[in-house]
Amino acid sequence: MSTQLGDNVIEADMRKRKSVLLAAPRGFCAGVDRAIQIVERSIEKYGAPVYVRHEIVHNRHVVESLEALGAIFVEDLSECPDDRPVVFSAHGVPKSVPKAAIARNMTFLDATCPLVSKVHVEAEKHARDGRHILLIGHAGHPEVVGTLGQLPAGQIILIETIEDAENYQTETPENLALVTQTTLSVDDTKDVIAVLQRRFPSIALPYKEDICYATTNRQAAVKAIAERCDLFLIIGSTASSNSKRLVEVALKAGAQDAVLIASDKVIDWEAIDKADIIGLSAGASAPEYLTDGVMAALRSRYNVTCEEVEVIKEKVIFRLPRQLMSA
Repeated sequence: MSTQLGDNVIEADMRKRKSVLLAAPRGFCAGVDRAIQIVERSIEKYGAPVYVRHEIVHNRHVVESLEALGAIFVEDLSECPDDRPVVFSAHGVPKSVPKAAIARNMTFLDATCPLVSKVHVEAEKHARDGRHILLIGHAGHPEVVGTLGQLPAGQIILIETIEDAENYQTETPENLALVTQTTLSVDDTKDVIAVLQRRFPSIALPYKEDICYATTNRQAAVKAIAERCDLFLIIGSTASSNSKRLVEVALKAGAQDAVLIASDKVIDWEAIDKADIIGLSAGASAPEYLTDGVMAALRSRYNVTCEEVEVIKEKVIFRLPRQLMSA
């Protein structure tokens, strides 16, 4: 008679085999990690509740865990009382927001990603130099709203597509500058920039690439394995620009199919059943425990072998605001 352990081994061997290619780096970037720490330490220092203007990062799991600690998420500063601290999200805010907080004598902490802040500084410098600024990005995204709000209305023009780049008209073509949203597809942005450079050869480009290191690295990791994959799973929120771009990158890089999932709770098992080789990555605002959950769910149904493919090791750390260094 076989032992229970032996039965389990036989049962595992009889299950369908699946190969998982795990992209690295994936998940949290330094800007997201810093933003979450700012909310957590603000609650430690000031007590609950601490208000947060807009979702600190675009991931409901993160938001709900912070709500459990005492964070209250709002969309407008008018929803915050004067006597409680407020944190501005990692995506950045228009200049009018901190000005309003100062006018109300509020305690506020800025969790804007330093790489987004770099874009803000670039835009302001171009404006001081008398240039008209073009911003490549997606209309309505909080980061784009924040960047547009760094200067008076009309001083920054949004370019979303190649068509926008082809159709843009100006009376001063020699006096243009370019900045970009940090979470875009590297390849798509490259195509838009190429059109603008062809039409306006003297356009001032960013001193250093605006698309953040984490977005670039996660896209590179997906590209490295996409062609081998029957199905590519990207863990992230539908509100997350960088997560949605990873799906697009996977498809363009050769994956047979690619889908965005919030967690293991929404996996399409019929699609998994048809795939022999599955790619797996996570957007920059998705915690690693969501990746662990997807791997556990796959292993509960299949005989899984996993290969992690790392294209670069990330070592970036961003400092917390001075107000929280002692918290």
